[in-house]
Amino acid sequence: MVKIFIIEDDPIFGNIIVKALNSDPSYDVTLFASGEEFLNNLHLNPDIVSIDYNLPQMNGLEILEKIRNYNKDIYTIVLSGQESVEVVVEAYKNGANHYIVKNANAIVELKNSIKNFATNVNLQKEVETLKEQIINRNKYDRIIGESPAILQVLKLIQKVEDKNILTLITGESGTGKELVANALHYNSSRKRKPLVAVNIGAIPPDLVESELFGHEKGAFTGASDKRKGKFEEAEGGTIFLDEIGEMDINLQTKLLRVLQESKISRLGSNKEIKLDVRVVAATNKNLSQRVKEGLFREDLYYRMQGFLIHLPTLRERGNDVMLIAKQLLKEACEKNRTPQKTFTKEALQALYEHPWPGNVRELKSVVERAAIISESDKVGLDDLVFSDGIN
Repeated sequence: MVKIFIIEDDPIFGNIIVKALNSDPSYDVTLFASGEEFLNNLHLNPDIVSIDYNLPQMNGLEILEKIRNYNKDIYTIVLSGQESVEVVVEAYKNGANHYIVKNANAIVELKNSIKNFATNVNLQKEVETLKEQIINRNKYDRIIGESPAILQVLKLIQKVEDKNILTLITGESGTGKELVANALHYNSSRKRKPLVAVNIGAIPPDLVESELFGHEKGAFTGASDKRKGKFEEAEGGTIFLDEIGEMDINLQTKLLRVLQESKISRLGSNKEIKLDVRVVAATNKNLSQRVKEGLFREDLYYRMQGFLIHLPTLRERGNDVMLIAKQLLKEACEKNRTPQKTFTKEALQALYEHPWPGNVRELKSVVERAAIISESDKVGLDDLVFSDGIN
């Protein structure tokens, strides 16, 4: 909608203008009987203002000056019964975009002028919308790809990177969930504080509580000293809980309380420790299915739905496969201190057509192996060794 304010002290003429403009459903028209009434509502940010030059108490030139001081981007049209060249020049000097003489043609001319300005307003709004959608790729240089699927992921990261809302990253194994967690942390105001990553699935179940929340001396057999947990280590920063779907259901109650209250208690202590930690979690499991199976608490499941970022599989990303493969080959050559190599067309085609059940992790293994197998500066089809997959 284009927001149009009309300042006209003649109620009959003002209503004629409003009626004429309301025939266009894309206009939101408001009539004001005085300059004071208009200025009291200027904070509502009109796109276009039509001003009667001869207003009581405050004339059109004074209003033009106040609009210009408030926002120079507002389009202004002056309506006046005066045809004096001096008045017209003065109006334009004070910021008017158009000057219309009140005569039999005035309403038609006003409608045409507003139509032209409305077109500009809509174009400017489209540009602003596009600017908001532009992704600063320099911030996400580790997340390679130009496919619509990955660009949507980057847009979501950009929206939430500096927010404190709990963020859940989902997607198959090997799709890059840790890269997203890194992007969220290092592009936030917490970037100078720790990013602490915890792989829940890699910790023995009986040690997860101590690992996350710490313990006091003597809390359990072998606890010879008190120890901070990962949540405390992440104070002021971000904790990344990878494979959250693997957490034992008995410990999920304590995690839910921590998420709700931002407080933890070390194992063996009743003392509560207040925390300022952003939580990012990730899973390759279907958490709703885990809830149905009784393996994941329903209340924790809903708490985890703060802000979702779902990562596409590599097979859903089209030409991104080749872009990622080229970068991985460059890194593999640097890592192994060998001259840089490139793929043949046949090799790239094979990489593109492979289904990649293991996603980027599988692609990395194939490329690193090929970089070593290849005996020339070209990685060919024969240098690629694909796994048979898991049946």
